[in-house]
Amino acid sequence: MLFYWSLKQVAFEDLARSPAVQEYEVSFRKATGVPFRVVPPEEPPQRLSLGASENAFCVLVSSTPAGCAACVSTQVRVQRAASRKLTTQQVYCFAGLTVVAVPVVLGGRHVATLLSGQVFRREPTERDFGMVAKMVGGDRDPEWERKARKAYFETPVVTADRFQAILQLLQVFSHYLADYASRQAIARSEVEPSAVAGAKQFVETHVEEPITLAQVVRHVNVSRFYFCKLFKRATGMTLTEYVSRVRVEKAKNLLVDPSLRISEVVFAAGFGAIPQFNSVFRRYAGMAPTEYRATLRSS
Repeated sequence: MLFYWSLKQVAFEDLARSPAVQEYEVSFRKATGVPFRVVPPEEPPQRLSLGASENAFCVLVSSTPAGCAACVSTQVRVQRAASRKLTTQQVYCFAGLTVVAVPVVLGGRHVATLLSGQVFRREPTERDFGMVAKMVGGDRDPEWERKARKAYFETPVVTADRFQAILQLLQVFSHYLADYASRQAIARSEVEPSAVAGAKQFVETHVEEPITLAQVVRHVNVSRFYFCKLFKRATGMTLTEYVSRVRVEKAKNLLVDPSLRISEVVFAAGFGAIPQFNSVFRRYAGMAPTEYRATLRSS
């Protein structure tokens, strides 16, 4: 059976298994030299690994009980801030490395986090290392200390300009993932009920026109009550919400063209007025149309 997404089904697992995520994780590491992984939005119950290219010093620190506990505390702190504020967060861990969390937000809901960082913002010193090694108890194991010192001083030191570029790459990808999930949630599927598929087709065909429930019910030839219940169960949305999302997706595509004025986008996407467009767009895209267009230009 083919799988299809409803809005309420869009979750971390849907994004994590998409080819785009796997390809971007690899490309990001190659381009920046910085580890990166898409992780669940919840506060982690245990330390989250950033994969094969994870900072070697972080791996060694997490092999000690005290270091692992400190790493978990840092990840919980940055995830909690990202979930609460729904904006990019960066914190320093106890060892002086910067950890970054960029939330992927869909319809105001935090569905995944881009976790990255594990870099220095300034040159580390022997004194810094000595304090960290003592804190995690590694100074009592000569072999651990030798490996940790080497990894510590091989950790990338990232300049302010380069760090901002890394943040921008993460933010652009978080917007892409949110757009991808939104498109998947409104897409038609071979496995959904015929009345739902017919309604979606009607909306896509008439998106630039006023659309009423009565028109759609008449088109799919079922009762109003049955249709509303069926559509909500299949998509996680009311028809009104679905129409708004389809129009927002069309507006996003139109905003790619810099020659189109916002007022032209409004009416071409089926919105009746600019204030309504701004309100609906911000609700589902998480930002104003002008901000979204600026994000496209920067990427």
